Amino acid sequence: MTQSRTLAMPLAVIAMALAALALLAPAASAKEPAPGYAAFAGCPSKEESATVEICVRSEITGGHIKLGNKDTPIEKTIVLSGGVNGDLQNFQANSKGGMTKVKQKVPGGVLGLTGLTWLLEFFGSEALTLYATSELAGIPSNFSLGGITIPLKVHLETPSGVLGNNCYIGSFSSPIVLNLTTGTTSPPPPNKPISGKTPELEVQESPEIIKLKNGVFVDNAFAAPGASGCVLTLFGFIPISINGLVNSQSGLPSAAGNNEAVQNFNLELAERNLVYP
Repeated sequence: MTQSRTLAMPLAVIAMALAALALLAPAASAKEPAPGYAAFAGCPSKEESATVEICVRSEITGGHIKLGNKDTPIEKTIVLSGGVNGDLQNFQANSKGGMTKVKQKVPGGVLGLTGLTWLLEFFGSEALTLYATSELAGIPSNFSLGGITIPLKVHLETPSGVLGNNCYIGSFSSPIVLNLTTGTTSPPPPNKPISGKTPELEVQESPEIIKLKNGVFVDNAFAAPGASGCVLTLFGFIPISINGLVNSQSGLPSAAGNNEAVQNFNLELAERNLVYP
């Protein structure tokens, strides 16, 4: 799950392109972006931050995240938007930015997550559809031109709320920490090294936006914590904690070398002075 916005181009390339163009403390946006820059509305304006110089917007368009023995495809686009300083560091976002909360369907549903096939008799198959939503569990950091560090927690949800409202893998105190790269990983066994892909650079002149397309971030050297807050409520009033059951069925907690994240991404950058003239 998945839950990103960096590149693998030399810093000089980005700097030259910018020159040629001549979370988590949300706040109300002071003004709207200039025409043509509406996609950067999550970037803090001058009134909101004195340090932001470059507005960024990243789309995670595909890939997957495997935690323990559960693998969830990324089928719906996730957007991360905000702003960074001139060195692509110190990520910040206003109330319109951060990471969008997008539900991804988990294969196998609640039955695969718990192994409790008798739940069908109580809820039916549609109510046992399972979704995973990646949420920020801290501020993205370590921005570089080949990767980024993103702390995440994954919210497990169903249409019927059969798992309760607070079933998570990871938390602010114990996040899933993805050290994403477009290069090659060095995971502990049993995982093998995998490689990402450097995005393709395009400079758009009107409006003036740097676009990096069709890149791939990867990480398969991270650990995944166990589930928490998962509660099965029977007959509407009998709550039963099933954290242990979810963990045993999903292979959680899962040590580094047993998990994997792959994110297909596009990234856009624009000078804040152009976004908010």
